[in-house]
Formats: sequence, structure tokens, C-alpha cells
Amino acid sequence: MSSNRYLRDIPLPGLEEGPVGYRGPQVCKVVGITYRQLDYWTTTGLIRPSIRDAEGSGSQRLYAFDDIVQLKVVKRLLDAGISLQQIRKALDWVREHDLSLSNVTLIADAKQVYALTEERDLLDVIKRGQGVFALDIGPVVQEAEAQITRMPAERAAPATMRRRRGEPQAVNE
Repeated sequence: MSSNRYLRDIPLPGLEEGPVGYRGPQVCKVVGITYRQLDYWTTTGLIRPSIRDAEGSGSQRLYAFDDIVQLKVVKRLLDAGISLQQIRKALDWVREHDLSLSNVTLIADAKQVYALTEERDLLDVIKRGQGVFALDIGPVVQEAEAQITRMPAERAAPATMRRRRGEPQAVNE
């Protein structure tokens, strides 16, 4: 079996540089959702791919590890009966306060999702006597890490990376 030496020796741009991301179909398997759900959540802004967004027909979104954790959290909250509208509000709150879901405990009752970072806040919620659902994000992160190690990753070329909110704009942009 001979290999084409020309294909083997040509360096492809972006393969050695840029952050690692995962394509939608892989992400769907890890999270346990359909591609249609992922596409809807992405196009409505619930979750945005941090590595690379779609740039027209045929392009592929690339999701970072943190994006996958967020998607797993959304799925678990939906499975617990929390509305997508309440989940959206909770994620917006976490983003507005520049927090990582890895450092937040989410607690939900039938009307509200709470994002807690201190034990005192947790006690205040429980004292109200409401039934609540708590989601510790640590195990979600560990589960995602274990699943991702078995998935092929893809590198994004630096020119296609999205800037995160608050990052300075490059001089040549």
C-alpha cells in the first residue's frame, strides 16, 4: 500500500496552531442531544461555539470544552423540568458576572434558577421552604472530561477564532 508523499508532506494551515475544538455531531453524542437541538441552541444564542462559529454553507462550528460543559448543564436542567427560558436567564447571569460554570452551583425551583457562589446564599434559598433541585457542576465537568478524551479534536486556524467578550482587538483586524 503506497501513500501519496505529496499529501503527507504539505503542511495544512491551522493544524499546528490554534485551540482545540469539537464538531457538532461529536458534541451531540457527549451531551446526549440531537443535532437539531444543538443547532437551535446555537442559533438562538443560548450557547455559542467558542472556537469557531459557522461561516456559511459547509463550514463547521467548533465547540470548546467549556461549551460542552455548558451544554451538559443545559441538558441536565431540562431533564429536571426547568424551562429553557429560565436556563437562558441563569446562563446570562453567569456570563454577565464573568463566572465559569465550573465554579457555580445551580439551584432551581419551579419558578427560578439560582446561580450560587457562596454557602450563605445556598442557606438563604433553602430557608424559604421551597423544594429545589441542585446541580453540582463538578461531576458534570469530570464526566465531560472523561468523554472528551475519547473524541477526536480539531484545531482551528488562529484567523477564524472568535474573540471572547472583553478581549482586546488585534491591531490588524
